[in-house]
Amino acid sequence: MADNNTVKENQFTPVTYDPQYILMVNALKKYFPIKGGMISKTVGYVKAVDGVTFNLKRGTTMGLVGESGCGKTTTGRTILRLSGDKTDGQVLFNGQEVYDLSTKEMRSIRTKMQIIFQDPFSSLSPRLPVGEIIGEAVREHGLVSKAEFNDYIDQVMDNCGLQPFHKDRYPHEFSGGQRQRICIARALALNPEFVVCDEPVSALDVSIQAQIINLLKDLQDRYKLTYLFISHDLSVVEHISDTVGVMYLGNLVEYGNTTDIFKNPLHPYTKALFSAIPIPDPDAKMDRIVLEGTIPSPANPPTGCKFHTRCANCMAKCKETAPQQKEIEPGHYVVCHLYD
Repeated sequence: MADNNTVKENQFTPVTYDPQYILMVNALKKYFPIKGGMISKTVGYVKAVDGVTFNLKRGTTMGLVGESGCGKTTTGRTILRLSGDKTDGQVLFNGQEVYDLSTKEMRSIRTKMQIIFQDPFSSLSPRLPVGEIIGEAVREHGLVSKAEFNDYIDQVMDNCGLQPFHKDRYPHEFSGGQRQRICIARALALNPEFVVCDEPVSALDVSIQAQIINLLKDLQDRYKLTYLFISHDLSVVEHISDTVGVMYLGNLVEYGNTTDIFKNPLHPYTKALFSAIPIPDPDAKMDRIVLEGTIPSPANPPTGCKFHTRCANCMAKCKETAPQQKEIEPGHYVVCHLYD
């Protein structure tokens, strides 16, 4: 039996760039070493992202959902090259392999790839006024002249529902919703093409969530932005996304158009997630699918299908052989032995 902690590289077939996609992710892996012993020897790996593949069309939104710890945020950060080197796979942004770019080349492409962080308070410097937070990167990359700088920042803030007099205030003087608007303004100030939205509304009240979601959709329509929207909230994902990817323990177990995924979920894990969506009707009967057990450790995932330890449909081959991705209907993919 192969060592479960062995890092296998170059196990993927390179893909050819297709201009309709702004982002092409192919068999992406990101492992974090586990150190142990007196000399901090590597004794294993946390397989946070373990072979994720998807394509993202320009001007669309892909929702990425799954339980906490499944690798959603690490996937977003690895795509943006914010978590050190990848372990394996491809990340093509506008046809360029992100991890082949030099430091100088990566600096120039940074303006086109941005991220909105989950916590709007900890991601904002408490020592800088809002105008400087939003404009710091604009000045660093020389996007506008000094004469145009203030007017440009005012326009960006206005686009995100902030007033010009907010420039001289500090993050602690704002509400949670306003702080998230500041984070959005900071990302959009660089005129990006692609934005990773890392659970941007999870820390906000429901009424404020709706405002932020509507703001993101409005900005997308206005500036032709492309989003990777990471979230736990399936109702939000259904509202904002064109396509949906469902992650479990570092793998994408189902992927397809939002309508297809929500009307006809195929993978047992996807069905269990969707059964937990609240129905706004006190008389409606919910057919809740309760998953037994806990998520296995990404440092020592099960052999075969990683979901077999919690799956009610588990078969003998599920415990031995990892399932391959299959296209069940046009654009709707699933990784499960039930569809062999």
